[in-house]
Amino acid sequence: MNRAPDLTKVLLVEDHRAVAEGLWALLDEYDDLTVVGWADSVAEAVPMTEQLSPQVALIDYRLPDGTGADAAARIRAHDPAVVVVFLSADTSDAALLAAVEAGASGYLLKSAGGDEIAAAIRAAAAGETLIPARTLMEVLARHRETTRASAQQTERLNSLTAREQEILALMTQGLDNRAIADHLTISYATVRTHVRGILEKLEARSQLEAVAKAAEWGFRPTQHGSAPEPEGP
Repeated sequence: MNRAPDLTKVLLVEDHRAVAEGLWALLDEYDDLTVVGWADSVAEAVPMTEQLSPQVALIDYRLPDGTGADAAARIRAHDPAVVVVFLSADTSDAALLAAVEAGASGYLLKSAGGDEIAAAIRAAAAGETLIPARTLMEVLARHRETTRASAQQTERLNSLTAREQEILALMTQGLDNRAIADHLTISYATVRTHVRGILEKLEARSQLEAVAKAAEWGFRPTQHGSAPEPEGP
């Protein structure tokens, strides 16, 4: 195949051989692009970059020894001139933000067609940023909201007293109020008072909802004791 004189050299960083071979064959159809090599891990990406001097690294986000963001950061630390485009099945905001923080110029999904991938490589090599500012702002807004919600959840769990945490741990194990009272050797009325405090602090309308929220928010019952194992026959 006759190629144009100015070729954009591409390094593939992809841990699945079949995908890498498919991408290699696909990109080989474009006269202005040439795949110079394939790395299947974060550890292999930098040596391959040093050896092959690509202009663009086309990177999967999920790799066996780290993330594509790890690979991108190491590649760009070694050679800041290499531009990075992600090609991944990961659609999460966290992956996109990590890619941006690692210096990525673009982030494509693996459902993208050959022409779209080729166009992204060309644009990135030309110095263009392929992640629209509006998209990035929306992702950052969602990330801030998630971070704020997570902080509020942690604050609510931390507001529980030691006794409330102990009772909540027993609730997550399926004990009812009377069983909790027997286990802790306290009165049933005292347990009910603590349960009301738990519901109020977690903004739960029932003990079941409190248990569900605690699990969702990362409460670990094993940190707060457990009910005794039932005796055998």
